[in-house]
Amino acid sequence: MDEPIHYVTAASLAELKKEYETVKNVTIPEIAKRIDEAKQQGDLSENAEYHQAREDMAWAQGRALELEKIIANASIIVKQQGTGAVAVGNTIVVAVGEKQKNYTIVGPQEINPVKGLISNESPLGEAFLGHKVGETVEVNTPAGKMKYKILEIK
Repeated sequence: MDEPIHYVTAASLAELKKEYETVKNVTIPEIAKRIDEAKQQGDLSENAEYHQAREDMAWAQGRALELEKIIANASIIVKQQGTGAVAVGNTIVVAVGEKQKNYTIVGPQEINPVKGLISNESPLGEAFLGHKVGETVEVNTPAGKMKYKILEIK
């Protein structure tokens, strides 16, 4: 099965690479040392430090693999100018009823709904993709069907 493309900004990719290096070169060796020290204490069946270190190691190794896959399949978001349609990397202004909201379409690694960063894979983000200024997009949300009119694409 092919890995999905992970859309990220250049800054986010740099942060992911930094985290990977830290997990691989600092966190995992530190946990390995904790496991070794706990083993030297003898009976492992009742050694809480040993069991916690093993759980920490499993998490760290899993995170390292996850980061490797994300980095290997990363596609840096480049704002597309002039297409007139919403694409990953665009910030859009929409009208929802009487309110205006700004959303920036990002990859799933960078979502932050409080800041208006929504994933291209989310129902809302996916619904906006390919639409143009003036179009109304209908989206099923937890609050029911909502209509969003696209006012501006930046």
